[in-house]
Amino acid sequence: MQRFARYKFIVLLGAVLGLSSCDKGFEELNKNPNASTTPNVNFLFTQSLLKGNLVYDRAYFYTSYLHCGNYVQHFSIAKEIGGSGAGDKYAVNDFYQSFYYRYIYTNAILTLQEIITALKAPELAADNVNKLSATRIWKVLLMQRITDLYGDVPYSEATQGRNGVFLPKYDSQADIYADMLKELDEAIKAFDTKAGAASFGAADLLYGGDVGMWKKFGYSLMLRVAMRTTKVGDGKVVAKDWVQKAVAGGVILNSADNAVLKYSNGPQIYNNNPVAFELVGQDYSLNSHGADNIEWGKYSKTWIDFLKTNNDPRLGVVSVVWNNNAPDTAAAIQKGMPNGSDKKTADFVTFSEPNPATVLNNAAPLLLLTNAETNLLLSEAALRGWISGDKAQFYRDGVTAALKNWSLFGPAGVISANKIATYVTDHPLNTGGTVDAQMNQIHTQFWAALFLDEQEAYANWRRTGYPVLTPVNYVGNATGGTIPRRLPYSVAEQGINGVHYREAISRQGADLLTTRVWWDK
Repeated sequence: MQRFARYKFIVLLGAVLGLSSCDKGFEELNKNPNASTTPNVNFLFTQSLLKGNLVYDRAYFYTSYLHCGNYVQHFSIAKEIGGSGAGDKYAVNDFYQSFYYRYIYTNAILTLQEIITALKAPELAADNVNKLSATRIWKVLLMQRITDLYGDVPYSEATQGRNGVFLPKYDSQADIYADMLKELDEAIKAFDTKAGAASFGAADLLYGGDVGMWKKFGYSLMLRVAMRTTKVGDGKVVAKDWVQKAVAGGVILNSADNAVLKYSNGPQIYNNNPVAFELVGQDYSLNSHGADNIEWGKYSKTWIDFLKTNNDPRLGVVSVVWNNNAPDTAAAIQKGMPNGSDKKTADFVTFSEPNPATVLNNAAPLLLLTNAETNLLLSEAALRGWISGDKAQFYRDGVTAALKNWSLFGPAGVISANKIATYVTDHPLNTGGTVDAQMNQIHTQFWAALFLDEQEAYANWRRTGYPVLTPVNYVGNATGGTIPRRLPYSVAEQGINGVHYREAISRQGADLLTTRVWWDK
């Protein structure tokens, strides 16, 4: 036994010595030979387009539907004030209201920064200017969404974790807007229009790598960002100058240039339209037939009344009432549920909700920025005297485009040419009215045109005040009965990044639903 013990000791000692003599190979042994050492920028860009539009994790449902869509009264939620009804009743709910803040950085913005860093590498930079420019433009759109919701947010240091910045400062919204415009200008100018120049190609789900379309998208986004600042006069951004630059560059005026993501209803969740997927999965279960909606959601009375009063041909496209367990688009039976409702009434099934053939269709497209939006913004710019052109014609083109674009949703979305012509003829811009009256017309149509893009509809309503909405004053609301002007920051962020959070609120104002962001002062 002693001899065996001595032998065992010698073997173990030899093993240890052997390991210590070759420990320099451990690093190589622990490398995965199948792992890539450089990011696949094409794959990451596709992922950013999909995740930036919030397919997963309830971000569209919590942010756009339960809050922005209820604030601007496209939708109404009858559930209690402390839960999913917080948006409808102007209450605070940290989990729902901070979700976008917690989601967008980690799931989209960081991905875009990885692409930008990779494409700026010396060995790639010269041949990939088009990929870099498209990425920069897409990042601006996502950052615009987050700053419009919250105000001052991490921006310049938001993606600097690799450089040891784990608690980024909050940039002022004025500085963010100035830099977003600079980014758009530089990115657009950098595009290489020569034949054969590298692009994302098929990995670009928006434009297939078409540089000309990306430039129009960039200038259209520049128009949107610039027009957001019309109330601001502190010199950070001169809206008129940027609007004129965008128009001179060429914005989206035709449906062929619209920024649209197409979906196919499977086989993966990523292939489903995120609006339809979230609304069906979280509220409008098709098996409920309008009677047992999960969150007690329906269309708002404000929205349905507008469509019915104006004989709007979109009514039958977007809205149904479940009649004997079948979706009925008949105009006469459509009715919206008042915002601020606090119970599911006995006649709940008789209220209007999204049409399964269009809005709730998983194969429906997602409209990101279209000629309806740009033409209506150009109508306002012409009204202000900033650009040449007929404000009434821009208005007509915007309203017409908003109606025609529903055909992208399939046969159930097609509105006949006669109905479109009648509606446009019956609703001309009153060019002899006051500026306020014309702004009301333009942006009421903007509110209708941007239905489903609830974040943008909400931001534009805050900027313009149109359409005029009657707020609810539900017992226990946090705003004194006024429509919220922003979303509060994440409670978790207040603890983790407390120093910079406190700097932001000292500059911007209290972290309340009623505090106005920079461009909304």
